[in-house]
Amino acid sequence: MEQLPPAFDARTLRDAFGSFATGVTVITGRDVDGARIGLTANSFTSVSLDPPLLLFCPANTASALPALRATRRFVVNVLGADARHVSDRFASKGIDRFAEADWDEWDGLPVLRDAKAAFSCALHADHDGGDHRIIIGRIMRLEFAPTREALLYLHGRYRLVHDGD
Repeated sequence: MEQLPPAFDARTLRDAFGSFATGVTVITGRDVDGARIGLTANSFTSVSLDPPLLLFCPANTASALPALRATRRFVVNVLGADARHVSDRFASKGIDRFAEADWDEWDGLPVLRDAKAAFSCALHADHDGGDHRIIIGRIMRLEFAPTREALLYLHGRYRLVHDGD
């Protein structure tokens, strides 16, 4: 069967994907030499309760991706409403991404102290996803702050939840 080119361009597709509100995460870990690494990701979702699995989808060009795949361990930090600056830092290049935030360590991995939730993971599966990878992590440890407001991303902007209460 002949495959026709899509009737839309990449910008239109990106904008359409952006109409789905998501949380914002930073994925952290260490490279094989022990240096802290990380990236911002809003493509995060739960996969399974038994076994406990989650996934995120970093771009193939993400500088932290080779190290995350090599070490097979990482933390997904779900950002609270007051952590826009953390997201921005982890989406930037050429800066210390870990500056201007407080970090703890779980088994040698950096964990954002004020995260809405944090999941320490072992790499469970790694799949091709076009210009991204589909990284599935098996959750080994978690902590969460149920009363902390989440940071959202919608239509290319950070947002906050306002439920009318």
